[in-house]
Amino acid sequence: MPWADSHCHLHDERVDAEAAVAAARAAGVGRMITVGCDEATTTAAMAHAARFADVWATAGLHPHEATHGLDWITEVLENPAGRRIVGVGECGLDYFYEHSPREAQRAMFAAQIQLAHQHALPLVIHTRDAWAETFAILEAEGTPASTVFHCFTGGPAEAERCLGLHDGVYLSYSGIVTFKTAADLRDAARVTPLDRLLVETDSPYLAPVPHRGRANEPAFVPLVGAAIAAAKDVLVADVEMATWSATARAFRLPEVAAKPEVHP
Repeated sequence: MPWADSHCHLHDERVDAEAAVAAARAAGVGRMITVGCDEATTTAAMAHAARFADVWATAGLHPHEATHGLDWITEVLENPAGRRIVGVGECGLDYFYEHSPREAQRAMFAAQIQLAHQHALPLVIHTRDAWAETFAILEAEGTPASTVFHCFTGGPAEAERCLGLHDGVYLSYSGIVTFKTAADLRDAARVTPLDRLLVETDSPYLAPVPHRGRANEPAFVPLVGAAIAAAKDVLVADVEMATWSATARAFRLPEVAAKPEVHP
């Protein structure tokens, strides 16, 4: 089984997508989900997914962009298979930076939960310093059948509450799990069953040790997996196989890896 990067931003202007995908393939990464944060990045994500056979896209509005609205997304979601769209998000609440008013963030989060239900698509959640309201909105709107907490940064208590929502909830761990100060996050990984656990880079952000301070890339996702294996005291190969399968289930993708192709 190859590795799967469940959350990256290949379309970011700081990323050379062709080089990043080639490096990822060389590192044993067989699947990447490139994640939209607004209309422009969703459009770019779809273009990258159309270009690379082992890349898929999501369509969403990040809480930082909540004031920009969602008028554009309905047309995008009408034909998700043709656009290689496999999820709604990333969406949610960010009360750390608060680049958008909290009221707008809450409204756009609820709206995207509704879209995930309406289009039977997985939901990708971004939550920072907003656990109570994140859970409250999910309770009010209903947690979609497949829901991924991207770049999970809670401790064991938050992990258990997320996992307790229902069996289709997954926690995706980023390079933060490799940081010396992230003991609480490693404790969360220990209580997360392998079949509910994903690994991601969130590239170009959050490069894992020993690459901190440089741009992150999907090729580094095996380092995240190795940190998870160490925290859980299991074989790295077991994490690789389990997270590949969990990513396939979470985003409803084929279990078999796509042939690595590049389209003009």
